[in-house]
Amino acid sequence: MNKPLMTGAAALIPVILLSGFALAQSAQVEALRGADVDEPVPLDEIHRNVEGRIQRNYRQQPPLVPHSIEQYQIDLRTNQCLSCHDWTKAGERNAPTLSMTHYLDRDGNELDNIAGTRYFCNQCHVPQANAPALVDNVFEPSSGN
Repeated sequence: MNKPLMTGAAALIPVILLSGFALAQSAQVEALRGADVDEPVPLDEIHRNVEGRIQRNYRQQPPLVPHSIEQYQIDLRTNQCLSCHDWTKAGERNAPTLSMTHYLDRDGNELDNIAGTRYFCNQCHVPQANAPALVDNVFEPSSGN
């Protein structure tokens, strides 16, 4: 390349970078939660857990958890959900028992204990919350047929 063209390009690059930086600093960011990023918002104002069972929206939907699981320990050694919902304890705790599918291994063999693939309950089951939708949704529940 010729020297004047290289000199012009070298002088233009910092100007472009600085103007891009200034433009980025002047942009306003809108938070989905309706508050400034540095403004504290109490969690109770964002959502509240809903007690009692909510109807499922489609046939194979995993049930929502009708109680808070905030302090529940679910890790490799402990799963507090099983202290009430395992088939051996559900009756005495008056809790729904796990589906028998949770006691099948990958090959369909029945197990006495929950399958490792179903051990981490909150992969599929989430607490119910009365929270505003983050994104507009046009989903309609199935008719139940």
